[in-house]
Amino acid sequence: MTVRIRRAEPRDVEFLSWAILVASRSHRPRGWFDLVLERSDERCLAYLGRLATTTTRSWWHWSRFHVAEVDGEAVAALSAFRAGDGYPPSQAALVEAAQALGFAADELEAMWRRGAYLFTCVMEAGDDLWTIENVATLPAHRGHGVAGALIEHALVEGRTGGFSEEQITFLIGNDAAERAYAKAGFAFAGEKRHPDFAAAVGAPGLRRFVRDL
Repeated sequence: MTVRIRRAEPRDVEFLSWAILVASRSHRPRGWFDLVLERSDERCLAYLGRLATTTTRSWWHWSRFHVAEVDGEAVAALSAFRAGDGYPPSQAALVEAAQALGFAADELEAMWRRGAYLFTCVMEAGDDLWTIENVATLPAHRGHGVAGALIEHALVEGRTGGFSEEQITFLIGNDAAERAYAKAGFAFAGEKRHPDFAAAVGAPGLRRFVRDL
């Protein structure tokens, strides 16, 4: 199996929407976007397609992504970015996507209420860290090293960009992800737990791993 890794392009938006949704779910049946949007998979994916193409370049924007291909088919993706570039525009991007789909003001307010649990476990780590998010692989290609190859590619990009440390955050209890990140050289750097987070998503909180570049 030959894996080709490339920068994402606008034509990848449908696949990236799937990757964002799957990554947000982690090992749980429902993730942040399911809970915030309270819509079907089809409508969640439509929203994420808008989110990936906003004028605001958040950590969900297509330009932040790398895609792994096997035989010309996109099979895995992740986003890689400087924390201070990707995270701060998040709210503006979410609003822009919602407004593009005609969400009313009360729908936006409801979104913020439903998603507030996430912020009980957010960990501050500094703007200048190279960051990996939205890691997702098609089921048929899991366990074959594709995600590992993508992560290594992102590490090289961060090193080339002059960063000295990289971080990745995931749901506590996602043992498969934790093993993969440990294999890639990441080590435990902290976690946060909160009962509101656990009640919403079924996982106690978030765990953060880091590694030197």
